[in-house]
Amino acid sequence: MKVQKFSISDAELVKSPGQDADIYVGNLVDERNGGPVSIGYGRYAPGQSLTKTMAVDDTMIVLEGRLSVSTSDGTVTAGPGTSFTCPRANPSPSRQRARVRRRPL
Repeated sequence: MKVQKFSISDAELVKSPGQDADIYVGNLVDERNGGPVSIGYGRYAPGQSLTKTMAVDDTMIVLEGRLSVSTSDGTVTAGPGTSFTCPRANPSPSRQRARVRRRPL
């Protein structure tokens, strides 16, 4: 894979597939194009939750607010400037819960 540079303007934010929550994602690299990880942008409305099993390793960098991810191993909460990863090999789905200020898309 060649070196690539992305910005939020490259991502088309769409409602998270198969979810009722007010969560929008815009992956630029993921399993659909052979990527071993997901790289993209996401926006959670306040208090929204997402439960899913990761198809690829997913790293999240929190820009504002707080994001908690819970698995069978426990819960990790990150705030602005913090990052964490959700491995695809995790045997249980991850549950992501956001506490953020609402910002327009």
